[in-house]
Amino acid sequence: MTDSDPPREFRVPAGRLPRLGRFGAMTTGILGSAAVHGTRQLASGQRPDWRGLLLTPANATRLTAQLSQMRGAAMKMGQLLSMEAGEFLPPELAQILARLRDDAHVMPGPQLKKVLTDNWGADFLTRFARFDVRPIAAASIGQVHRARTRDGRDLAIKVQYPGVRRAIDSDLANVASLLRMSGLLPKGLDLAPFLAEARAQLHEEADYQREGRYLARFHEVLAGDARFAVPRLHADLTTRDILAMDFLPGTPVEALESADQATRDRVTTHLLELVLAELFDLRLMQTDPNFANYRYQADTGRIVLLDFGATRDIPPESAVKFRRLLHAALSRDRDRLRTAAHDIGYLSDATAPHHAALLLEMMEVAFAPLSSEGAFDFGTATQIADLQAMGLQFATDRSFADVPPPETLFLHRKIGGLYLLAARLRARVDMPALLAPYA
Repeated sequence: MTDSDPPREFRVPAGRLPRLGRFGAMTTGILGSAAVHGTRQLASGQRPDWRGLLLTPANATRLTAQLSQMRGAAMKMGQLLSMEAGEFLPPELAQILARLRDDAHVMPGPQLKKVLTDNWGADFLTRFARFDVRPIAAASIGQVHRARTRDGRDLAIKVQYPGVRRAIDSDLANVASLLRMSGLLPKGLDLAPFLAEARAQLHEEADYQREGRYLARFHEVLAGDARFAVPRLHADLTTRDILAMDFLPGTPVEALESADQATRDRVTTHLLELVLAELFDLRLMQTDPNFANYRYQADTGRIVLLDFGATRDIPPESAVKFRRLLHAALSRDRDRLRTAAHDIGYLSDATAPHHAALLLEMMEVAFAPLSSEGAFDFGTATQIADLQAMGLQFATDRSFADVPPPETLFLHRKIGGLYLLAARLRARVDMPALLAPYA
């Protein structure tokens, strides 16, 4: 949605039964459409392609529209799978799920007012000099509003959609059923670890008091750092369903596409420096690389960091394993890379040799920028396309089920998102200098 587009308002189904009814109607519609067209093919002497019938453009539109209107775990699960396991899924399914990353609706006014009243009391407006009803951002779990308190605080207020937290477990179970029904998942793929990881992450993200604590931690550890700006938490207005923080101005980071080369290089380098520090120094990582979580202040040169709901602490032993993987990648020694990958869980003793070889080849392609001489040009790099082509081999091999360990997916998502941003900004980064403190 652009700034000029009117907000698309849809009431979020808040109760378990209404949400279950939405899933039932959606599933019935998809199956019904497939049955009608399949019957027509049989009548004309053709053998129905049930996979193709389930994923017609009309059914894809029906699926994404319903999930985006429901928001919450249903929408978030599609986003997580498309970002974190997309290269292992058939392209038809990956494309459907990827559409959810850019599709969100907003709550109508009466529903928004009820959430605010339930959390702040019926007289909440007396605390504000201004509260903008139209949100400045909307996502899968909540939407953000601009507000100014009577004591002069300029705030961004994140409001959670009603019923999201209560419906996480049932939504995930229903989405898993839809995915299994599609028949597109690899035969040996165990969805359970993905579901467990998504369930834990969603319950964490749906607790805005938890997010507020991580927001405060990042504000503290990056205080005085001229590269970054982090909003302050306003605990007096924060509840489990509402997060209040400073409003920090800035332009979308992707708008830097038109900036000069030096600015694009500097911003990208700073973000890559931050992810290395998060992993190896702070052992605390904000794991959601959505471009909307980064904004740029041209007057200060600082990068505004937003949305800490997906933040997690990194155990020391995990940081050690990832450092060994980094060293193995820099050494360009496949045996060392295999050992490090096995220690983390990317490979197991049961991994088929041809699958292991392809996985190691993918890792070598992904790590190639780390060993560049001088500045690596993300704008001309082919790694993304190369990895997608390799991933397609897994997606079409129904016997492959050795997807990365769920507990490592947060790092894939963060690094993969930053790589996409670097490519979009056509940044050139001195990777040896960047990695020198950790090599």
